[in-house]
Order: sequence, then structure tokens, then C-alpha cells
Amino acid sequence: MEQSFVVGIADAELEPEPLDPAQIVSGSPEVSGKVVWESPDGRQMRGIWQITPGVVTDTEADEMFVVLSGSATIEVEGGPVLRVGPGDMAVLRAGDRTRWTVHETLRKVYAISL
Repeated sequence: MEQSFVVGIADAELEPEPLDPAQIVSGSPEVSGKVVWESPDGRQMRGIWQITPGVVTDTEADEMFVVLSGSATIEVEGGPVLRVGPGDMAVLRAGDRTRWTVHETLRKVYAISL
């Protein structure tokens, strides 16, 4: 049986997560993260993720996240432009093709469902 737990988000140590060079549009963004919980079937994850300034593209999973620090503009292809900063919650849908313009190093906590 799993135990309940608490994680300090602001000072959590994150592991580098190399970006595919094809995703980088401009700048030299670096990504790091940490999965803090994963369901036994691997279809749900909770974690912390961070990206430094730059512009990247991505294809999203079903995700809800809350920004702890930093800011970004997320352009959803065929959809809205999301401007996120500290305290904002956002929802991305599986298959959304996005372009992230990260203005200040952004740290978020997330919940993903696959």
C-alpha cells in the first residue's frame, strides 16, 4: 500500500530531461523534472517540471498544471493563446500541438493522464 506524502515544490531537486532538438524553435531552453507519483498501470503521473527561457514545440498529453514560478505564453494550434504565471492553473488536452514561449524560467506541478 502506498503512503501519503508531501513534497517541497520550490526547492525540489529535479533531473535533466533533454529536449529533442527538433522541438527547439529558438534560444537554448533546458528542461528538468521529477515524477513524484505514478499509478501502477503508468497511465497517471504527478510531478514537477521546469523549463528555462526559449521557444519550444510539443504535443501534449491530457494535463492539468499549476505554475509555481516564472511565465510563459502557450499557443495551442487551432485554439487559444494561454498566458500563464505564478498561481495560474491550466488544462491542456491530449493531442494539442503547442508552442511554448518561456519568458522567465517556469516551474509547475502537474497531473497527467494517458
